[in-house]
Amino acid sequence: MIGRLHGKLLHKEPPSLLVDVGGVGYELEAPLSTFYDLPQAGENITLYTHLVVRDDAHLLYGFSRDRQRRLFRSLLKVNGVGPRVALAILSGLSDEELLRCLAQEDIARLTRVPGIGRKTAERLIIELRDKVEPISAADAVRPVAVPPDPVQEAISALIALGYRPQEANRAVSSVSQDGLRSEDIIRQALKGLAGAHT
Repeated sequence: MIGRLHGKLLHKEPPSLLVDVGGVGYELEAPLSTFYDLPQAGENITLYTHLVVRDDAHLLYGFSRDRQRRLFRSLLKVNGVGPRVALAILSGLSDEELLRCLAQEDIARLTRVPGIGRKTAERLIIELRDKVEPISAADAVRPVAVPPDPVQEAISALIALGYRPQEANRAVSSVSQDGLRSEDIIRQALKGLAGAHT
């Protein structure tokens, strides 16, 4: 199994990444929480990875911190949660928010993540609340570089999360975008979308 990659980031467009490792280009998918940590294309990165082998494909998922990969693997063990849903959860919720939702049995917050219904939220709480460990200081989010087109990247990220293009455009348009990085726009847009569904 491929557990870790270190190489040059060639391309990033949520949820996809292309990383050159010794002349071999690895295609990966990653949650938005990892995209927040990425430098600009052309710089070196290290990613913790998880390989999913299916009959029709080998899919590689990348994470900026081992903590994210452990949460991803925990999510995959929940009945009804596949890689796509796990990525959506880690994109729609920070590590801290996910742990808080599990500890407080916050079904309402979990169901605001696209693709998560009430039954899935209940299964997540029942199966994971006692199995995930607290976040350590070493897992704190690192500062990131400003992407070249934060507005478009934010819209693409929301669409990748499962929102309709019209919803994504409207949510991003409602955010004051002056000087904001894409991750800040995404966070504010997600807050607006979550509020609209309460």
